[in-house]
Amino acid sequence: MTWRTETVAGPDGLVCSVDRLASEAGARVLRAGGNAVDAAIAASAALTVTAPHMCGMGGDLMALVAGPGSGSAQPLVLNASGRAGSGADPDRLRAEGHLAMPFLGDVRSAPVPGCVDGWVALHDRLGRLPLADVLAPAVELAEDGFPTSPLLAFTLPKLAGVQGADELVLSGVSDGDLLRRPGPARMLRAVIAEGRDGFYGGEFGERLLEVGAGEYLPEDLARSQAEWVDGLAVDVWGHRVWTVPPNSTGYVALAAAGIAERIGLDAPPDDAAWAHLTVEAARLAGHDRRDRLFDGADGAELVAPARLDALAAAFAPRRARSGADRHRDGGTIFLCATDGDGTGVSLIQSNAKGFGSHVAVPGTGILLHNRGIGFTLERGHPAEYRPGRRPPHTLAPAVVTRADGSVRAVLGTMGGDSQPQLVLQMLARLLVAGEDPGAVISAPRWVLDVPGGTGFDVWDRPGEHVVRVEKHAPDGWVQGLEERGHRVERSEPDPAGFGHAHLIELPADGPPRGAADPRSLIGAAVAS
Repeated sequence: MTWRTETVAGPDGLVCSVDRLASEAGARVLRAGGNAVDAAIAASAALTVTAPHMCGMGGDLMALVAGPGSGSAQPLVLNASGRAGSGADPDRLRAEGHLAMPFLGDVRSAPVPGCVDGWVALHDRLGRLPLADVLAPAVELAEDGFPTSPLLAFTLPKLAGVQGADELVLSGVSDGDLLRRPGPARMLRAVIAEGRDGFYGGEFGERLLEVGAGEYLPEDLARSQAEWVDGLAVDVWGHRVWTVPPNSTGYVALAAAGIAERIGLDAPPDDAAWAHLTVEAARLAGHDRRDRLFDGADGAELVAPARLDALAAAFAPRRARSGADRHRDGGTIFLCATDGDGTGVSLIQSNAKGFGSHVAVPGTGILLHNRGIGFTLERGHPAEYRPGRRPPHTLAPAVVTRADGSVRAVLGTMGGDSQPQLVLQMLARLLVAGEDPGAVISAPRWVLDVPGGTGFDVWDRPGEHVVRVEKHAPDGWVQGLEERGHRVERSEPDPAGFGHAHLIELPADGPPRGAADPRSLIGAAVAS
């Protein structure tokens, strides 16, 4: 099997996302004179309308902005992931018999959503067009309607019985049917009119306090969830790769790339040795993620050269490591955008799992994420569920810069705990094998999985992992991995289980080249 990617080069700018409608929304803003940041916000907002099964205004956002338009020699990094409300009480959950954060149906697994704060922070600092123009395509999609995507039509029945989700729980919705979203349209118009206050201090905020029943206080919503932070980076394969520091899990991708370079990624990607090395690099990088990733963790220490040297020394070329590991699809989207000035945006936005917590904010058409599942209920753990804390996050957007600081690529993916694993494979193909974006995105992938897992616990269950490989992976991968002691499963074609990745490359002497993931079924790379 060969995946077919859509790769488009444009002289001015390029937008890649999981949905052609969202990519076109971003390209429309570029054509109107907007920059890459405007385009990314426009595409992100459109996706909150057309892809509620993957993201929404009730979720979180992280982004990197690099290049001339950032006004900085280094990428600007935004962490707009929400904090637990003032009512967060781990003792209460433990008293109820919970050993872990509730996965669905419980508002306590929904920190204050950061997505809208992320849009506003990005636009206030770096946007070029008025916010009304940037959000206009999303408003039009919500009010006028859009054709329901195959995946959305397939997943909507999962909301049956969820109170307050009436706007989405419609009987008989099929692929291609027109779907209107009056609730999000109203929320978007409130943001246009009054900025963040129109959302967090308006109808959404009022209803959120009601549904929270003490989980949140007004001061929690008055505090912006968006924060500009220093980027985390490693030098690898002649480039510098950047991501969001903890509470993001992006450090695992950086560490894995550093380990892979130290080991020596000499085999071609279709060789079993390449698959084994990248699998083991990811396992080594993430083996202690449960203990090391939390709000305020030292990202620089996690990718320090001495630590990567020690981890790389544990690699065995002919043997899989055992018992050192601490994936499935998730409710996340990644998108990227570039403009004619050479600025790139790597943006990721998430509900966590599918439709998130399955808790709706009544009357708004918005579902709350369940990013709080990243917290632990272990007493005294630095990631313990507590007021004001951000949970460990699977989101891992990336930017690649050259030695002179110019942007080489913006890339990322959805996929729960598989995100850093997939980013590693993309980096290896782009920077070592020299593959073009279309080849990188369509190439076969592997992911670490655990039987019966949630997609967010691969690093928590040592010794249980299975290496799942796509059906169109080289035959030698399976045999070679098994010979080295890996448990391997060849998977049937799966539009979500191996990520929805996107990539835009900015060649030093030519127009941008990008590819959107065909695994998303309706993804597209659209030039301005």
